[in-house]
Amino acid sequence: MASTRCPPDVPADHAATRPPDSSALDATASLHYSDDERSVAADSWSVRSEYGSTLDGEDQRNADVVDAFNASSFRTADYLSDKEENDADVEPSVLGLQSHWDATYADELVNFHEQGDAGEIWFGDEVMETMAAWTARVCVSVAAGLPCDDVDVLGTREAVFAVGSVALELASWNVLDLGTGNGLLLHALAKQGFTDLTGTDYSEGAIELARAISARNNVDNITFVVDDVLDTRINQLFKLVTDKGTLDAIGLHPDGPSRRVQYWKALTKLLAPGGILVITSCNSTKDELVAEVNRFTHIQKSNGFNVKDDKDTNGLCVGSTEPTFEYLDHVRTYPTFRFGGIEGSRVSTVAFILSIDSTM
Repeated sequence: MASTRCPPDVPADHAATRPPDSSALDATASLHYSDDERSVAADSWSVRSEYGSTLDGEDQRNADVVDAFNASSFRTADYLSDKEENDADVEPSVLGLQSHWDATYADELVNFHEQGDAGEIWFGDEVMETMAAWTARVCVSVAAGLPCDDVDVLGTREAVFAVGSVALELASWNVLDLGTGNGLLLHALAKQGFTDLTGTDYSEGAIELARAISARNNVDNITFVVDDVLDTRINQLFKLVTDKGTLDAIGLHPDGPSRRVQYWKALTKLLAPGGILVITSCNSTKDELVAEVNRFTHIQKSNGFNVKDDKDTNGLCVGSTEPTFEYLDHVRTYPTFRFGGIEGSRVSTVAFILSIDSTM
């Protein structure tokens, strides 16, 4: 179910939570939200993400895409199978602001240095480990040409690849974790066999914490970079991109709906053709994520936006590429519950593959 609160999994040695930094609260005062409004937003959409957006001064960026998003009558709700109300109408929250995360990670960094506490694992340790193992299965399935929803793939992938080739296959996948926070998802992915790992976060405190944890744990195959996915400076394509709560937090910004469009467009420039995106959310169901992808694809096609235009030596466009995110599979093992005749889970993890059609 969307909008279900997902409390973090707090390690046994986690230090007591410090009071909010007053500077972080001052930074959000301009939103003019009352304490009650903040409480309602936080309780209804309390998704601890390691990411958000910092493009407050760049509202004109991708304005054509944003206008198309807002003006389109092609509503996400047209696709929803388990909910009539469009979640895009949710009130913003401090969880969508960088000032909140800078203050949070400043506290967690102090906790780490004083008590060795790596911080909270949002969505819980079990979800993180499930996401990592399932992601490895999806990548091997795609590489082997097997259906991702085949439950027997986990037991048969060694039969498809020669002995030792599974590890070689996963090692060939370069991985980008958006909004990496303390970087622990990348540690879980490393245990599955991924070796080329990069984590980004727009909070310098998060990256400092992630580097410190990796150094303590003697993990040296992860690169951590301060970067905002909505204004990325990364000039590299990745075969696998992961997102654990990042899109959720982006949607909680006061300009959340338009920034979600920017998010999808940015991903078309970070994923390699045939690359896989794995999103874990507790603010969107599988059907809602698929609906959002379908709407983005519709806007791309109807407005003629391209990932890039190839130019000849005179600077004239000679071809274009059109990105399409296609649904691959979703995790089916999370616990479910039924409410109001609708069955759902607290968390959803969905995989998409990026296909690009070239036209002349």
